[in-house]
Amino acid sequence: MAYQKLGRNSSARKALFRDLVTDLFLYERIQTTEAKAKEVRSIAEKLITKAKKGDLHARRQVAAFVRRETLDGEQDAIQKLFSELATRYTERPGGYTRILKLGPRRGDAAPMVYLELVDRA
Repeated sequence: MAYQKLGRNSSARKALFRDLVTDLFLYERIQTTEAKAKEVRSIAEKLITKAKKGDLHARRQVAAFVRRETLDGEQDAIQKLFSELATRYTERPGGYTRILKLGPRRGDAAPMVYLELVDRA
């Protein structure tokens, strides 16, 4: 399996992906570099597909990866994934995210993008 190291060791890279995926599920749109977005997109798509199953095993698999952060004291990312996002994408076979290019970042000229969920509220 090919992946980008993104200048981090494996534990820091996994923590970065966990944080980005959790924020994507909470806010439904995040701004990040293009390389990070391409890596996070595949993880998020797989987690949404697991959430569509909705059984206990899928919930535990998702809970092992996604952090339990809340948005303004409301439901956490896992609850939102299973209650809102999984029901939103029941008829959709795949392709739950999109990448919108923004241009270079000031300072190091890294290509910046929005990674967002399709059909977001």
